[in-house]
Formats: sequence, C-alpha cells, structure tokens
Amino acid sequence: MDFTVLIGGAAGQGMDTLGMMLAKSLKTLGFHVFLHRDYMSRIRGGHNFVKVRFSNRPVLSHADEVTVIVALNAETIELHSGQLSEDGRVITLENGGKVPPNLQKRTIQLSSADIVERSGNKRVAGTAALSCVLKLFGLPLAALSDTIVTVFAGTTAVANETAAQMGYDAAETKFHAEAPAPWDNIFINGNEAVALGALAAGCKFYAGYPMTPATSIMTYLAKKANDAPILVEQAEDEIAAINMALGASYAGVRAMTGTSGGGFALMAEGVSLAGITETPLVIAVAQRPGPATGLPTRTEQSDLSFVVHAGHGEFPRLVMALRHPEDAFYQTARAFNLAEKYQIPVFLLTDQYLADYTQTVAPFDFARVSIERSLATAVQAGEYLRYELTDTGLSPRIVPGKFPGKLVYVDSDEHDEAGRITEAAAVRKSMVEKRQRKGAALHPELLEPEYIGCDEPKVLIVCWGSTYGPVREAVLALNQQNHAVGALVFGDIYPLPTKMLERYSRQASKLVNLEQNATGQLASLIRQHTGLACDHSLLKYDGRQWSKDEVIAALIKEVL
Repeated sequence: MDFTVLIGGAAGQGMDTLGMMLAKSLKTLGFHVFLHRDYMSRIRGGHNFVKVRFSNRPVLSHADEVTVIVALNAETIELHSGQLSEDGRVITLENGGKVPPNLQKRTIQLSSADIVERSGNKRVAGTAALSCVLKLFGLPLAALSDTIVTVFAGTTAVANETAAQMGYDAAETKFHAEAPAPWDNIFINGNEAVALGALAAGCKFYAGYPMTPATSIMTYLAKKANDAPILVEQAEDEIAAINMALGASYAGVRAMTGTSGGGFALMAEGVSLAGITETPLVIAVAQRPGPATGLPTRTEQSDLSFVVHAGHGEFPRLVMALRHPEDAFYQTARAFNLAEKYQIPVFLLTDQYLADYTQTVAPFDFARVSIERSLATAVQAGEYLRYELTDTGLSPRIVPGKFPGKLVYVDSDEHDEAGRITEAAAVRKSMVEKRQRKGAALHPELLEPEYIGCDEPKVLIVCWGSTYGPVREAVLALNQQNHAVGALVFGDIYPLPTKMLERYSRQASKLVNLEQNATGQLASLIRQHTGLACDHSLLKYDGRQWSKDEVIAALIKEVL
C-alpha cells in the first residue's frame, strides 16, 4: 500500500496549509507520511504543488506516480494529469477549469458556490477537497476534524467543519488505505531537526541573515528562545553573522551560524579567521542552485567543492552531508563536540529538499546526545599559551576571564604559542604543521558511509546527503528484481572516509556516482583522494530532487 496525493495551484492559494493538514491527519491515523513541496520564489501566481505520500510502511522520498490530484486551478490538471495512476482520481473546484474528456469520469467536481453558501466563508473550499480525499481512501473524517481544531483554533473552525462534511459526502471510497499498528512518531523537516540538534548539543548563540533555504533554522530557534537558553541574532549580513558567532565561541559559548551558497560566499573570510584562531564553529550551508541568486527555492548539491575549499590558506575542517531528518539531528549534535575537540569549523551541508520536506520519524533520543566541551580545567604556571605546540596539534583552550591573570590572545595574523603576532619563518612553519596535525588527529573520528543493498554488488552507487531516501528505495526495489546493486551514502564527506569505499568497489564491476550537480563533485573528490574513477555519472541539475522512480529508470537505462 503506497499512495500519493498532489495538491496544486498558484502561490497564495494555500497549498502548503492544505498539504500540512492532510499530512497531519494521516499521521494521526498512524500512517508513515512524506510531504514534499515544490514552490516558486514569488508570493502570488506561478505554479506550486505539494505531494503527500503515505503508506503502512516507512516512506523515505517522494514518488512520481500520483493517486489523487487536488486541482485548485486548471493549470494543475494540465501539468500533472500525465502522472495520474490508471485508477487515479481528480478533485477540482468550479474554479479549477475544464476537465479533459479522458478524465471526466474520474473527476469529482466540488461546487465552490455551494460550499460558500453553506459555510459562510469563501476560503474553506480547500478543506472540502481534503475531506473528499479522506473519503476516497476510506478514512474517517474525524482525523481531519481534529486537525481543523488545531490549525484554526476556533477562528474559522465551524466553517471548515461544514465544508469538510460537504466534501466527505461528495465522494465514495475507491482505495483501501489500511494504517499500520500504532507507532510513536514525530513529523519534522530537516531544518527543524538541525535546530533541535543544536539545542540538544547546548548551542547558546545563533547568528544569521535570512537566506532560503537556511532561514527556517534561525526562525525555529527564535521561536524556542523563550523556552531554551539560546540567543538568536538576525545580523545585518552574513559577514556580521559569522563574526558574531566566532566572537561568542571565543567567549566560551557554543555558537552556530547558517546560510546558503550566496551568503556563504560572504562568510569565506570568516571561515579562514576560524581556521587561524582555532575557534570552534558550526556552520550550516543549505544548498540551492547557483551561481548568484540562481533558483532561490529549488534544490541542488553544487556547493560541495566550494565548502571543502572555502577560505584562503590551509587549515583543517570537517564537512558533514546530512542525509535525512534523524541524521540531521544526531549529526548536528555531534558537530558541536567535534568542533570544540579539534578547535575547527564544522560544516553541515544540506539542501532545499532536506530543509523543506517533512517526514514521520521515530522521536529523537536525547539520551544519545552527550555534551563534550573539551575546555581546559587547569592551565600551566606562567604565561598561558593558547596555541601551545603539542603532539596532536590540540592546544589547551580556556574561556577568557575564567583563570585570573591568564590572558587569551587572539589575532587574525600568524602568531606564536602565546598568540602574539609574528613573522618568524620557523614559527610560521611550526604553526602550519600544528594545524595539520589536528587534521590528522581528526581522521579516526570519521564515520564511514552507510551501505545499502546486497552483500556482493555488481553495481555500486556512491552518493551523498539528501539523495539518501530516493537511492535507498531505488536500490531495495532493484534488488527485489534480482539486480545486484549496492549504494554507499556519504555523511562525513571531508576528510573522505575510504575503508568501505575500497572494500565494496573491489567487489563491484561498475562504480556509479549519483549526484544533484552537473560536474560530479563527489566523484572528483573520490578520485582525488583514492584514485578511483567512476564508470558512470548520473547527474541531475534542473533544480528538482531525484525521485526513487527516476533513480530506478536512470540505472536501468544507463547502467544495468
């Protein structure tokens, strides 16, 4: 059992609200739910749609085939009727336009005028369409009623209840949707998971400037600022944001900033400042298509090389590609510990798809999160050496003011062990080598990519980040069709962990990189660090995420 409902219309018609209402109603009934948004960067007009996929088993991505289309305008039918399943249904309002002849027998046309007359409100017709959806799947109206009470909090609840009953009465059950046994779950998107991970890790300061698709990390934390000990600052620009976060971290506070590609370009000098001052910082980079403004509300994985190499000079860093909401929560919490332990910038690389899709997942286990501050509890006699040369490259870090008489010098120029500016060649050489030793010490902490598939794959896919869901579902489906396919989905991506890659690449006859960019940036990184060259590249860069169906089709056509 696996169904998808598409709700489409123009920006401003309320697709997002309707999609969330439907998804929450299905969640209440116990289904596994995956909500995917496709929206334009405008307030009014254009074409937007929401897909709500639900099943009695876990769903990890969106699907191409649609079971029901809810058309709030004629354009939705024109654009999406080709995706409708053979027994699919269309629900339209009278302003939905003319229905094509081949779909008329499969269309339920609700009367907006009747809904307005009986409910007394012209804005509740969408609720009637949602209740019609529930009836098509044989699901109780009560689930939507509970959601209406929550969403509208009495303001238009009565009118919406009236519209819901009208829509429910207008349809007959066509599909059998049986929910699984009740299970404890939450409904969350990637950016919310990042924000919760930061709170769980003890982040006390977040600075940022609004830039889609990173903005909702900041807004979510701001909403929680009255309940959690965190200060959220909307800076005047991204330059100020990263420097504010560095200042907070220098003062001993766990700090974070976030942005997208264009904003991160402004942060590059601050990244180098973190490198030479050895100041821990967590930086979320939520990718969208570039260059420049690009496609503000679309998705891509084209900033991997940028983040790996951002900042002038040479200094260690860790780049984590977040794969799904659960991964985003735990990896964000881990990022703070590693940033402090190794006194480096740690990057959380995500994208619009993961930032915005919402999914039912098991509740996060906060007991799995530990806060490891890695601050020195004592200092040597005499002058405090903030950049003391050690075998590991890790110097004792203290909070300024904690130890009377111990000054914590910091400067953007090269410095000696105490932090004083120097141009001595020998000192410069020793400080570069000290920072490189930190990078070497980090390697044992790297997590290998997650492997999906059969024990002895003939085809090995390498991918990263948010392609996890579509690739996982595609690989499992192909193995059920007796194709020996496996996939390594990288989370820690720089420095590159190589043990599992070397193991499975020896077994496979074909190595395939699957990415959301035009140049195969992961493939380039793999070749640079291992010498392994991919035999095939499956690349998508139209601003839309791979679906499981597209992954399967591309592999069958080009590789298998």
